[in-house]
Amino acid sequence: MTTIPAEPLVIAIDGPSGSGKSSVSRAVARSLGVGYLDTGAMYRALTWWCLERGIDLTDQDAVARASRELPLELGTDPASPGVTVDGTAIDTAIRESRISEAVSHVATNLQVRADMQHRQRALIARIALAQGGVVAEGRDITTVVAPDAEVRVLLTASEEARLARRSKELHGDAGAAAVEATRAQVVHRDARDSTVSQFIVAADGVTTVDTSDLDFEQSVEAVLAVVAARGERV
Repeated sequence: MTTIPAEPLVIAIDGPSGSGKSSVSRAVARSLGVGYLDTGAMYRALTWWCLERGIDLTDQDAVARASRELPLELGTDPASPGVTVDGTAIDTAIRESRISEAVSHVATNLQVRADMQHRQRALIARIALAQGGVVAEGRDITTVVAPDAEVRVLLTASEEARLARRSKELHGDAGAAAVEATRAQVVHRDARDSTVSQFIVAADGVTTVDTSDLDFEQSVEAVLAVVAARGERV
């Protein structure tokens, strides 16, 4: 395990679907011995909750009310970051296609985003204090949720690389049919989400790490190098 600074360290990682941000963020958190926050899981959990309760995702006011009432608990251990809603573990359920295809309805709801961002800021502060630091990943983390984070990274990759990775994850291969079946969950979702969130181009002060030609270990090392370059001890 890598030594971390004496002061709590906040690392914010943004990126489009398939860039590797979730797996890389968990590995970076493990390496640094700090906590982990998957903000995307929060939107997925709300989507699951709404669907389970029969709430129309196009009814923005109803979804916003559900967001404020959502009984959500998130694990912060990067080795096993569980997601629980009202006592039910939904780690697997929120990764199902029905959630991936519907989550943009929730994530583009501005009332929901305001509520989730408030929750996320509180969680980042709590986790960082309790565990000496936190790696928070998702969308608009570097610009809206944690613009003052000590380290801010935009993890990106070419569309081809992102589609291939997500196809292997969802379908077990990256053939033409699998890639096309995955396109709506990657490219189309990113296009919808980018209307309310900045995660395609790095903002000022945010370091871009392009993982198109990097394997997993190289991607992790690239982010750790950014941490080191920012004057933190890694």
